[in-house]
Amino acid sequence: MHFALTDEEVMIRDTARKLAADRLAPFAETLDRGEGRADLLQNLTLLAENGFMALNVKADYGGTEAGTVAFALAIEELGYACASTAVTVSVSNMVGEVIQACGSEAQKRAHLPKLADGTYAAGAFCLTESGAGSDPAGMRLRARRDGDDYVLDGTKIYITSAEYAGIFVVWAVTNPDAPKGKGISVFLVPAGTPGLVIGKAEHKMGQHGSATNMVHFDQCRVPVTALMGRENDGFRIAVAELAGGRIGVAALSLGIARAAMDAAKTYARERKQFGQAIVDFQGLQWMIADREVDLQASRLMIMDAAAKKDRGEPFAKEASMAKLFSSEAAHRATDTAIQIFGGAGYCRDYPVERHARDARITRIYEGTSEVQRLVIARETLRQMA
Repeated sequence: MHFALTDEEVMIRDTARKLAADRLAPFAETLDRGEGRADLLQNLTLLAENGFMALNVKADYGGTEAGTVAFALAIEELGYACASTAVTVSVSNMVGEVIQACGSEAQKRAHLPKLADGTYAAGAFCLTESGAGSDPAGMRLRARRDGDDYVLDGTKIYITSAEYAGIFVVWAVTNPDAPKGKGISVFLVPAGTPGLVIGKAEHKMGQHGSATNMVHFDQCRVPVTALMGRENDGFRIAVAELAGGRIGVAALSLGIARAAMDAAKTYARERKQFGQAIVDFQGLQWMIADREVDLQASRLMIMDAAAKKDRGEPFAKEASMAKLFSSEAAHRATDTAIQIFGGAGYCRDYPVERHARDARITRIYEGTSEVQRLVIARETLRQMA
């Protein structure tokens, strides 16, 4: 099996690493305090200028056309420096991919270049509702046909980047009488559309720099041309795009885990107890060894899922496995890092406390760990049949 990266993938990884170190890392702590929104937006513009907001979008639409492996490498490096910025980039790439996969030519021409060049600071993926989280087919937001328009009414929750997104991909029920999951359609709604109202920001445990909001649709009227794909075919689209999004979350998890363990290893070399550096104690070395296995296993699973997607092969099971393992490995890594730091790790003077909070959500969004296990089991049994 060939594991070597292409020259382009290496270049994208190294560019992401440099931008992350030079521009993202210095603002990560400020963003964690809930400050520095202008700096975040400036960095998003910089990332767009360097091709990171549309990594798997065709060059015809202004994208980088670099593929999923390059996307995963980039998100890992950005997540290493600032999880809040990385999740914004990951979701925006996800929005770009769904528009490219399902949008009309006019929709692609209208919106993809604006995502790619930073005209849109971000894209928003509006799927989750209060009664439709792990079960998105249970959504209730309604899109009613009215002449040459659709009228959207309802509320989405936990929408990443809603406060500064330029375009919203919105799932809504268009046929409430259809069997569950069969009467859902997907729409493109630009920011500023009358009736699209950004609600309260969530006060979260971590990833404070990433805006997460309710989004209300109050008699929000969009033209029929806002429909993506066929009417009542939106749930299939959502399921397909969530699989790709899980590769992004897995890569983000790996970046956070690496950052936490690098900080812990540095600290362990400097911290002395009983007359020697604590890194010299076998018990601590075994902790580092276990986490190193986690990091390498995460990386290989992410690359396997990403490569399968790039080759056009089925990858839903591999994406779920990568997301499940990497997000839970990030929990183990951040917990181990705090343990190595001891009491200092529980204080905000050191970054591992932030890494632990940032990592916690990765086991929840884009499908909880429990949902990933359902997907993995379902795909495994289907393949056996």
